[in-house]
Amino acid sequence: MGNYSIDQFSSITGITKFVLRTWENRYDYLRANRSKTNIRIYTDDMIVRALNTNYLLEAGYKISKISKISEIEITKIVDEIKVNKIDGKENYYINQIIISTLEFSTSKFNEVFEEGVLDYGILDFYEKVVLTTLDKIGILWLTNKVGPSQEHFLSENIKQKLIVASDIYLNQENIKQTWLLFLPENEFHEIGLLFARFLLVKNGFNVIYLGSNLPYESLYQVNEKIKIDNTLMFSVSKSSIININSTIEFLESNFVSTNNYIVSKQFTTKMISEKSTLNIISDVNSFINIISK
Repeated sequence: MGNYSIDQFSSITGITKFVLRTWENRYDYLRANRSKTNIRIYTDDMIVRALNTNYLLEAGYKISKISKISEIEITKIVDEIKVNKIDGKENYYINQIIISTLEFSTSKFNEVFEEGVLDYGILDFYEKVVLTTLDKIGILWLTNKVGPSQEHFLSENIKQKLIVASDIYLNQENIKQTWLLFLPENEFHEIGLLFARFLLVKNGFNVIYLGSNLPYESLYQVNEKIKIDNTLMFSVSKSSIININSTIEFLESNFVSTNNYIVSKQFTTKMISEKSTLNIISDVNSFINIISK
């Protein structure tokens, strides 16, 4: 069970500290526990209720009414609103995925994910819901208040969904260019790489997928046995960004006739040599444009 300060709780739920204090004083709602030094402490259950509360507020409910509704009734109303609402369901799915993570509910995660893919299609669902959820849940991870088990629960469930989605297209004849996908040493954020794999195999490309934390010598072996047209890696962690120039130098020395791509929001052209031919990708749509040409 996580314990969160009012700053952390506000960041996760999107409810300002002023509003939280007002609700607590006026409606006795989302009343925090208090530490021995009188500091507010919030729990996982309170995050779940706050996320659902936000959704009801956006649907036009008043806090004066929400504060009197039971947890079971709130969940029921949220589900009913989601069914009847045509647009703007992103917050519903984001909230429900976070709730499934806090509760370790595989069945809830699967249900929400499958419904979301049906609503949006996997591309839009990944871009509008999954990425936003990962950013939002990252706040919990960074506070060190969400255990490694919850972090792994969410990431592994998303990874499994992307693997299954890719498998559908692996039986077709992938005759287009060959892409080599990997994460450099000390890089373990594999979800983006798996989504790139999905997009590539869906579009008929041949993919050599090597996964995370790859030693350089493993790339030698691939280059000796098969012609690689494009390499793609992600750089998210501080460690891989710090060592990125060594990785780039290795790629450009050993994959001379290959197009080399890196996906990173933190990485810019100013961080590499002017002579480098590395292509930097900053978002999903840029990658889609590249593989569509």
